[in-house]
Amino acid sequence: MATQPTEPRAPLTRDRVLLAAIGLADAGGIESLSMRRLGQALGVEAMSLYNHVANKDDILNGIVDIVVGEIDLASEVADWKAAIRRTAISAHDTLVRHPWAASLVLSGSGLSMARLRLMNSILGALREAGFSAEMTDHGYHALDSHIMGFTLWQVGMNLGSDEELKELATGFLERISASEFPHLVEHVQQHLKERNPEDEGEFAFGLDLILDGLERMRDATAMSTVTRVGD
Repeated sequence: MATQPTEPRAPLTRDRVLLAAIGLADAGGIESLSMRRLGQALGVEAMSLYNHVANKDDILNGIVDIVVGEIDLASEVADWKAAIRRTAISAHDTLVRHPWAASLVLSGSGLSMARLRLMNSILGALREAGFSAEMTDHGYHALDSHIMGFTLWQVGMNLGSDEELKELATGFLERISASEFPHLVEHVQQHLKERNPEDEGEFAFGLDLILDGLERMRDATAMSTVTRVGD
């Protein structure tokens, strides 16, 4: 009886290795990523991987570059707030989609071209909007801290689905005194309420506070300069 011919295996490439590594990290966390498991996922011996990557650090730097490359860059448009807002939300969504990535971005030792392009796009949007170099520096760090800090907090808390969060909140309310902690109880109760469909959530709320604050500072600085010139 003739055997069915097997389909030829796709050649091993650096891209295949890195995409498989992202799949392993997404499924089991960055701690699940090893050369042995990566080789198994690709159907090859671990030693074969070294024809395409130098070592595990090379893999980590490579997968960070791919993930950061998924983020929409701030475009050069008239509405600088909308451009930066879109980039920040895209960054947050991307890093939540790959929960291991935020900490790796911050601790990575390699030079990520995607990360450099992302930073440059945000800095450029601020400069083109009329911020001084000094204000751009402060503004960038405020935005980056919100993106990375909020994301690390969110993925670190790992509270599960909305239903699991509501169950957790209900159990918490049963264990604390409303008379002793009235404001905390009121806060937790917010997690049990149906969200307004137009409410984009806490990340967008904090982001808008930062962007609105930067705009006010820029406009106040510009007004002060005009006043001094007119005196």
